[in-house]
Amino acid sequence: MDAIVLYPSPAIGHLISMVELAKLTLNYKPSLFIHIIIFDPPYNAGFTAPYINKVSATVPSIIFHHLPTITLPPSITSSSRHHETLTFEVLLLNNPNLHQTLLSISNNYTLCAFIADFFCYASLSVTAKLNIPSYVFFTSGAGCLSFFLYIPTIHRNTNKSLKDMDNLLHIPGVPPMPPKDMPKPLLERDDKAYQFCLEASIQLPKSVGIILNTFQSLEPRAVKAMTDGLSVTDGPTPPLYCIGPLILMDSEEGNSVRKQTLAMKKEAKEALSDGGSSSVALSKFVESWKLK
Repeated sequence: MDAIVLYPSPAIGHLISMVELAKLTLNYKPSLFIHIIIFDPPYNAGFTAPYINKVSATVPSIIFHHLPTITLPPSITSSSRHHETLTFEVLLLNNPNLHQTLLSISNNYTLCAFIADFFCYASLSVTAKLNIPSYVFFTSGAGCLSFFLYIPTIHRNTNKSLKDMDNLLHIPGVPPMPPKDMPKPLLERDDKAYQFCLEASIQLPKSVGIILNTFQSLEPRAVKAMTDGLSVTDGPTPPLYCIGPLILMDSEEGNSVRKQTLAMKKEAKEALSDGGSSSVALSKFVESWKLK
């Protein structure tokens, strides 16, 4: 039996987006089984059990696996100023558990692909040892991804922290922006959260491909910048699959997003329809697994 494995970040928004990706994939390949590996976050990321139970009851082809709980030492929890740091730390420690879970799943299924959330980049070292083709799912849009792919270049070209820079950042495919407007975990160069994000940005292009929660006509400049190789300056950019919009359909946030993007409703619907850009990207994405 063919299967793929999804490895989302524990935050509810990331989990729901990953499940929506699973549902969309099943629409294209109904015979597939999808295993979603989840872990307990080191902070309160929202109560996910009711949502997981609902998905399990309504979509039997989606199977959830819980990794053992990791307890971080006080030396880490007391010194970390960002939730992202704690998440990265737990993910590193969970790699042996992930390895064992993948081996267990592979006893009964042929694993065609592994899809990791951006925050779960450390898992790519595990799947490389197991020879499982691995992709990254970036839950935000193309402009945000272009920035993250460009972080190694910014890091290499300056010794300053972003919070201490005055000049505008010129990131391929997006308008110039003040460094101080970047996400808080990235503002201080010596912070552990920054170092983790930098390493994640270095590892992203080493994946088999990157899946984006956007569609081609929504962010053409950013998509073109990445496909032209402008965002990654240390090697080739992997294939990009713009298969969105994967909106948070079961949440208040999803309702808010739908209202804010009402003007793009027609374009988004066309992208997801048969022959649309997102539908075509999904088809290419599934075909890249080389299903037996």
